Amino acid sequence: MRDIRELPGRGRLLVDSAPIIHYLEDHPEFSARYEKIFFGAEAGNYELVITTVSLVEVLTGPLRQGNKSLADTYREALTSPPNWRVIDLTPSIAHRAAQIRGVTRLRTPDAIQLASALEVSCIGLVTQDRDFCGFSETSGKLDIYF
Repeated sequence: MRDIRELPGRGRLLVDSAPIIHYLEDHPEFSARYEKIFFGAEAGNYELVITTVSLVEVLTGPLRQGNKSLADTYREALTSPPNWRVIDLTPSIAHRAAQIRGVTRLRTPDAIQLASALEVSCIGLVTQDRDFCGFSETSGKLDIYF
């Protein structure tokens, strides 16, 4: 895993759920850590990719609290081009996730995140999940940023 401060200045990034939640909720410890990617997307330096898994996880908190309006605001923000792209779970991604699960200890949602990032040629996956520590992409085309 690489430190988030080593993130290149441009590129396509898959953003896992926790960094999005921490940023949206202005987490006192972690929000600032992820500012660079969100400001970078606004400036056109990053294309941010999320999976439908992340969309579920981000919307769950507001909906659990009965705040449909906030959930709608989050959904609109996270599904609005040009700087956000939602990746559906396709058969190809499912197959790749199964292959990843076959050789790692990643849970299904994390394997889907990783497979999606690889499938759409992201330069990195931004996460706060240390379960990704054991992953090593042999092609060297995907870095995991924490």
